[in-house]
Amino acid sequence: MTTGTPERMLRVNLSTGAIKSEQVPAHWQRRFIGGKGLGARYLYKELDAGTDPLGPNNVLLFMTGPLSGLLPDDPRYAAITKSPLTGAFLDSYSGGTFAGNLAGALGDHLGLLVSGHADEPAIIELEDGNATITPAGDVWGMDAVEACHAFPDAAVACIGSAGEHRIGFATIASDGAEHHAGRGGAGAVMGAKRLKAIVAKGDRPDDLPELRAEYVDRYREDDVGKWQRVSGTLETVDFANEVGVLSTRGWQQGQFEKTDDIGIEAAHEAATEREHKNGSIPGGFRIETDEGTYVPRGATAMSLGAELGIDEFDMIVAVGETCDRLGVDVISAGNAVAWAIRASQNDVIDREFGFGDAEAARTLIEEIATRATPLGDALADGVAAAIATFGGENLVPTVKAMELPAYDPRGAKGMALAYATSDRGGCHRRARPVETEVFGEDWTDEDRVRIVVTEQNIRSVLWSLIADDFIGEVLWDDLGAEWLAAVGREYDPGELWLVGERVWTLIRLFNVREGFSKEDDSLPEVFTEPLSGGPTDGHSIDPAAFESLRERYYAVRDWSDAGYPTRTLLDRLDLTDAVDDQTPIAEHSIGQ
Repeated sequence: MTTGTPERMLRVNLSTGAIKSEQVPAHWQRRFIGGKGLGARYLYKELDAGTDPLGPNNVLLFMTGPLSGLLPDDPRYAAITKSPLTGAFLDSYSGGTFAGNLAGALGDHLGLLVSGHADEPAIIELEDGNATITPAGDVWGMDAVEACHAFPDAAVACIGSAGEHRIGFATIASDGAEHHAGRGGAGAVMGAKRLKAIVAKGDRPDDLPELRAEYVDRYREDDVGKWQRVSGTLETVDFANEVGVLSTRGWQQGQFEKTDDIGIEAAHEAATEREHKNGSIPGGFRIETDEGTYVPRGATAMSLGAELGIDEFDMIVAVGETCDRLGVDVISAGNAVAWAIRASQNDVIDREFGFGDAEAARTLIEEIATRATPLGDALADGVAAAIATFGGENLVPTVKAMELPAYDPRGAKGMALAYATSDRGGCHRRARPVETEVFGEDWTDEDRVRIVVTEQNIRSVLWSLIADDFIGEVLWDDLGAEWLAAVGREYDPGELWLVGERVWTLIRLFNVREGFSKEDDSLPEVFTEPLSGGPTDGHSIDPAAFESLRERYYAVRDWSDAGYPTRTLLDRLDLTDAVDDQTPIAEHSIGQ
């Protein structure tokens, strides 16, 4: 057994230059563990309602967990802040070398909390549990790949042009921009703070090798482990297309006729090797390009391929590489371009775009990342902001102003609920009922609610550890209790389930304090229009049926008709002392 997990938080105030190490309250650690949970607890306490996401009073946390660097596969970290895209809670995750070095560089700290903003562009260097603020110099203005490579002796998390220009879906890039904390605009918060990069020097000790080897074997035998070993996340492209939920040509169809040209088959033909090929679990496919190498993920082929009608793999790689260098989220970028195409076709904007035009897509993404044109400037704040400027509602969907990933909920009603109730906006990572619902002919609303609530709670606790999304599948039986015991933190699975529910509820409290309610847990009208072609031809979302599904979800969550958690729920989850007077709390749950 190894002991001595980190128990402190490192604070850096860029306005004053103050650097401080503080003890994390013991009851916070017990109730929220680390990662997502502890980050959410700090964010709730640090911010007042209505804090400007791009103002100096917002904070940005780089969080690890008690198992960071110990679990199999890539280490991961969480970037946690208030989203400039949605105005809601935001947690974005990224793996790779930086995540492991961050855990080592923080020493006995579980995270780094950055506040204020620098007068001049700055860098934070981390080593041996200490932080130093240094000028960014010429690194400011570099793209994400160049900035990562500017520090050859350390691991880097940085922003590209999109972050510097405060784009609403700017990412935080690492490992030569092969990995990104992608959704919701954490990179824009870095840009607003004039923080170009975090530079981390340090490795976490190679503890618990026998337990790690045991879980690698478990993962290899797990269904998720098997398909990831064969195809990485590109499996999702072929799967979504086969069952008719692959959003195609601006959410008009559920299948893309050229999937073989953009999915697994194409990647196998083009790849020169796999990420961490010498590791126990292979990563994505590495593609040689004119500018270096690129690793396309499933989201790349879905959002920049099928969504835009681009059927040439090398062109998708080129657009994806552009996104990586600029530091923009590929899902939001693909949706932004898709909206522009459909807006052009519907005479909403006076500019010609068409599906299948990769070069036009690259040009528009560059305009967005630099706010170079009126259209690019409007889309830089998201599709919802562009609609507010130009019109063009019901062309491309958003939930809580976040653009959706390419699983169309019209073909899997459980995904409609997952999107609508996601804590950070339209997101498939909190719950993915689509993976099982499409094979279940007799699913009821009770089934859909149960699986969505279960997955939201489980992933909340696993992301507090922090476990990789895929290797986390083999932690579901005990929610990581065996691993926590190995680092000296004893929990039983029932207590860990409560941690997940507590974290989900606290984030709901954060969001309702920001003014979110039932009206925001909704779907855009575009989903009432039927899909065209394939096995989901004619499928749509019935508003009355969705309303009933959401009410059932609220009842299971013990929330009110307005979507507010109740006092009895807060008492049960030991959250009453955490809630401030700005947060609306319900006296009774829905139906009482």
